[in-house]
Amino acid sequence: MVVLDVLDDAATDRVFRALADATRRDIVRRTLVGEATVTELAGDYDMSFAAVQKHVAVLEGAGLVTKHRQGRERLVRGNPDTIRRAQLLLDQYEQLWRGRVTRLDALLTEDE
Repeated sequence: MVVLDVLDDAATDRVFRALADATRRDIVRRTLVGEATVTELAGDYDMSFAAVQKHVAVLEGAGLVTKHRQGRERLVRGNPDTIRRAQLLLDQYEQLWRGRVTRLDALLTEDE
């Protein structure tokens, strides 16, 4: 079993800023299923190739995708490790808030 560290603050900011855009979330979803060229990705969006390249660059900067060259093409692959690390962070927030709600509930029922 691989134990992953949770993202640091700067990485967390990059990941969630990148995921704030619907096109970027779709690119991540598609590239987690299988590799795609930037050209293939761009064909499915009503925007320029350059705009899709910029979206991929933001995702790459956040560690959500990786790119590698195959011949003349650039293949994009989703990075599930970063997704898992973000999920771990969200799980920690969930535990924190569930604990707070439980304590609040206990305080409220204590007065009854």
